[in-house]
Amino acid sequence: MFNGLKIRNILFILLGSAIFSFGIVHFNIQNHLAEGGFTGINLLLYALFHIDPSYSNLVLNIPLFFIGWKLLGRRAFIYTIIGTVATSVFLWIFQRKHFNIPLENDMFLAALFAGIFIGIGLGIIFRYGGTTGGVDIIARLFYKYKGLAMGRTMFIFDACVIILSLLTYLDYREAMYTLVAVFVGARVIDFMQEGSYTARGALIISPKHEEIADLIMNDMDRGVTVLRGHGSYTKEDKDVLYCVVGKNEIVRLKGLIHSVDPHAFVSVTIVHDVLGEGFTLDENKKPIEI
Repeated sequence: MFNGLKIRNILFILLGSAIFSFGIVHFNIQNHLAEGGFTGINLLLYALFHIDPSYSNLVLNIPLFFIGWKLLGRRAFIYTIIGTVATSVFLWIFQRKHFNIPLENDMFLAALFAGIFIGIGLGIIFRYGGTTGGVDIIARLFYKYKGLAMGRTMFIFDACVIILSLLTYLDYREAMYTLVAVFVGARVIDFMQEGSYTARGALIISPKHEEIADLIMNDMDRGVTVLRGHGSYTKEDKDVLYCVVGKNEIVRLKGLIHSVDPHAFVSVTIVHDVLGEGFTLDENKKPIEI
C-alpha cells in the first residue's frame, strides 16, 4: 500500500484496461460495432475522421479530470487516471500489434465477444476502485448539481451516442448488434461486480423458532438473528428468524426447517452481496482472501 493506494488494485485496473482495450480493438473496431459512453464517441470519431481512439480517449477525459477530481476523492481520482491512461496505452498497442479475428460473417458472435471482453474489463476496473473516466464523472456531476440519478444519466448518454452512431456511420444491422454487445457488456459488468457467488436469505416464522435456530447454528454452522415481529391479522407478537446461507445450502436449510415444523412460514430471497463472518470474515474476524 502506498499513500492509501493498493498495488493489487493498480495491477487489476491495468489488467482490466488491457482486456477492455483488446475487446474494443479486436471486436468493436474490426467488426464496425459502436459502443455507448465516451468509448462510443471515440469509435465515432475514428469511423468518421480516422482519429486514433487512444488519443481521443485522453483528449476527451483530461478536461473532466479537472472538473471532477473533487467529486471522486483522492484515491478514486488516482485510480481513474490510471485506468484512463492505461486504456489509451493499450488501445495504442493493440491497434499496432493486433490479431486478425475475422468474424464479419458471424456478427452475433462478434457482438457477444465484444460485450464479454468489454464487460470483463470494465467489471475488473470497477471492482478494484477505478473507472475509465468519461460518463462516470458526468453522471456524478449531474447527480450532485441536478439530483439526477447516475444510472439514468449514463443510460441517456449511452443512448444518445448510439443513436448518433446510427445516424452517421452504422447501418441498421450493425446498430442492432451494437445493442446486443452493450446489453451483454452490462450484464457481465453486473456479474463481475456482484461476483459469481450469490447467497440466500431466509425469513422463518414458526412457534418452534428456538429449536430451528439451534439446529441452524449447530448443524449448519450459520448465524441466526431473531427479529421481533407483530402479526397484523393475529395481533400477536412473534419472533422471526433471519439467516443467510450459501445457495448450495438452501435445500438443506429447507429440509432442516421442515423436519422441525412442516408448517413453518419460510421466505427465501437472493442476496447478491454478503459481508461479515462466515462470508468475508473468518471466525477470528479476519478477512477471507477470495
